[in-house]
This record gives sequence, C-alpha cells and structure tokens, in this order.
Amino acid sequence: MRVFVAGGSGVIGRPLIRQLTEAGHEAIGTTRSSEKAEAVRRAGATPVVVDALDFDALRRAVHDARPDVVMHQLTALPQSYDMRNYDRTIAPTSRLRTEVTPVLIEAAREAGARRFISQSVCFMYGLEGDRIKDEQAPIMARGPAPMVAAAQATGAMEGMVTGAQGLEGVVLRYGQFYGPGTYYARDGAMGREAVRRRFPIVGDGGGMFSFVHVEDAAAATVLALDRGASGIYNVCDDEPAPLREWLPVYARALGAKPPRRAPRWLARLIAGAPAALSATELRGASNAKAKRELGWTPRYPSWREGFAQALA
Repeated sequence: MRVFVAGGSGVIGRPLIRQLTEAGHEAIGTTRSSEKAEAVRRAGATPVVVDALDFDALRRAVHDARPDVVMHQLTALPQSYDMRNYDRTIAPTSRLRTEVTPVLIEAAREAGARRFISQSVCFMYGLEGDRIKDEQAPIMARGPAPMVAAAQATGAMEGMVTGAQGLEGVVLRYGQFYGPGTYYARDGAMGREAVRRRFPIVGDGGGMFSFVHVEDAAAATVLALDRGASGIYNVCDDEPAPLREWLPVYARALGAKPPRRAPRWLARLIAGAPAALSATELRGASNAKAKRELGWTPRYPSWREGFAQALA
C-alpha cells in the first residue's frame, strides 16, 4: 500500500514511517526541511521537501505520490511548550488543522486515495460530567479562550475529515505523547521542568491525563490503514490518571525529587489559566473503541511501566 504521510519528520512521523515500512507498505513522507529529509529516508520513506502552507506544492506532492492512503500528521509545536502563552504556542498548529486539512483532503481525492487519516488529540473534551470520556462526548466549550479556540479548530478539522466525500475519513485522537523526541522525554520540555521541580501538583491535582507512547500511537495508526470504519478513535493507554497520581511516578522515573505543590491561584498567576485548568479539570479518555474496532493493544498499557522503560 502506498501511504503519503504529511509530517513525516515529526515526533510521531518518524516511528510511523518506520512501522509502515516494516509492515511492507511504501511510505512517502513530507518535511519542511532539507536537513530532515535524510532522517525521513533513513526511516524508510521517500522524502518530499514541501511547506504545507504552499498549497499548490502540497497538492503536487500528493498527486505525484498517487497514494492509497493520506495521513495528516502535521503540527507546528515549539520545542518548549509555553502554557502561559498558549494562544501563540498552539496557533500555528490550529492553522495547519483548519487551512491545510481541506487542501490535503481535496488532493487525496484527486489522487485516487481511498482513505484519509488525521491526527487529533483526546485531551480537549468538555469539562462537564464524567472524568473519562468516549468519542461521543462533546469537545471543550468552556474554559480559557485560547483553549476553547484550539478545541474549535480541532473540531473543525475532525468534521472535515469524517465528512469528506469520496474518502474513508478516520480521526485518531492521540493521548499525551511520551517517548523519544516528545515533551515528556528526559530532554523534553516537561522532563526538564520536572527535574528542576518547576512542574508542581496544582490544587487538588485532579486533572485527568491520558498518555500514549509514540510507538503505540504509530502502531494504532498503521492498523487504521485498513481497519475500522470512518469515524473518531481515542488512541491512548488503558489508565487515565489524575495529575497528583502520575506526576510523582514520572518524577521518580526521571530520578528527580518529588514534585512540589502549588495552589491553583498561584499556578494561574505564574503559568497561566490553561495550565491551571489542565492540572485540575482536564478530562481523560477511554480507548475501548480503538481496541475493539482497530484490534489495537498498546505495548505499554499504562504510563506506569511506560515511563519507567522510556526514561530508563
């Protein structure tokens, strides 16, 4: 199967391309940087250097690839995740989701692809009701304005994909990535903050987090090539957990001292409203549908063993 991966040099793009190749598929991976093209090639794909915001060039790349499946794995997140300036941090990725998605969908249709698979996230569910959500739950409509705007952009992208005419549209709502190259890696933004004890348990620490190792996320994506009907799937591990529970385990896996505690008002003042809300009110996600309909079983069913092995 020929697979066009938009975002082939990203955090999930690299293991995804490798797993596609290992499964016998032919992958074509995009990157904005000629320097990263070699990394895409080493992972087993044919690299294409293209700026996704150059819509004509992006269309040509898809047409030339003649793929059976197009995957939208494009993000534009900075190396250091700045929750205090959440709007500036997330805006470039929201633009990719709202402006590039329709271009990729149209190009996929024109090139004769049968399926379109898009990256999304499972940590933008509404803050009301159950602490653990399935795919039917509404996305966030209440909260800090930048978070609501990001949720709306993500929801718009999901609607384009699942409603795409002539294509099987599949949305994979990934959990918080951990593993090599992620924010939760030892040298990632969260890892550095935890080691410096600048990543506290805020308030009651009740915000629910759903994690997934990038290798597990890639494995689910490969299965989605020809499994599951059009629709949305949460791709996360089996154990959504509150911040107060997972953060001490994460710090211990890093060899760091236990996290400090901070009141919510102080976290809001120093780190911003999105950080304070995530730490106390975020909702987790159920992976039951992905396990049932994609036949996916995560190698790391819990962040408990996942952190220990990823950070060993």
